Amino acid sequence: MKISTFNINSINARLPILTSWLQQTAQDVVLLQEIKCESAAFPYFDLKTIGYESKILGQKSYNGVAVLSPYKMSVVQEGLPDFEDENARYLEVLVETPSAPLHVASVYLPNGNPPQNNPDDNSKFEYKISFMNALYQRAQKLLQSGEKIVLGGDFNVILNEREVYDARLFQNNALFKESVKQRLVALQYLGFYDAFRTLHPHDIGYTFWDYNANSFAADLGMRIDYLFLSPNITDKLQSCFVDKAPRKLDKPSDHTPLTAVFDF
Repeated sequence: MKISTFNINSINARLPILTSWLQQTAQDVVLLQEIKCESAAFPYFDLKTIGYESKILGQKSYNGVAVLSPYKMSVVQEGLPDFEDENARYLEVLVETPSAPLHVASVYLPNGNPPQNNPDDNSKFEYKISFMNALYQRAQKLLQSGEKIVLGGDFNVILNEREVYDARLFQNNALFKESVKQRLVALQYLGFYDAFRTLHPHDIGYTFWDYNANSFAADLGMRIDYLFLSPNITDKLQSCFVDKAPRKLDKPSDHTPLTAVFDF
């Protein structure tokens, strides 16, 4: 069983990259973020042609999350419960895999940094904190259900200094603030396992490189995409790796897929 998360940074702009990658890697579940389109503009047919069903929570030009799978799926939750949000950032789906039902969520956390023209505006950071609080509450309830769960996506959090090429440059960044890091660590205290770090406690696992010249070639990246696993599937985890191949292509997303392989 192969499960990946991928911030696609506009599905219609990167559709050839996505479809080629899907055909080459034979994914079972894919969690997408920043699809940047509403349902009417989503390429359902193109993905169906290569064997993938799609469930989406879309938004015109911004945000948007989706789940792709060759298996039957049903939507469980659009948006976080008890959290009013005009942005499309959270989608839960039940995937009927051949071995057992799998409860997955595609998550796109807010960045949280202020607008460049108004550095004193804290509203985006307050929104991020509120979103993370609501995510914690939902994650707690999901664990109590006893289902097999994967929370994956672009969390926009740098957990510690080894997860970024130069932590000194991010001391005042919303991705690296203590209150943000603490809330992501709290998910692990609940019982979720960081798939990559479970198998690679010391390796570099960058999933994002800025579009600035030479960032990818010089590996000036950061790890902000995660797959968090419930305990009842963590013992089935065989491998977890960053797939850099899509990032090497022409006009790529600034993120690249993170893939976990399970033996169910």
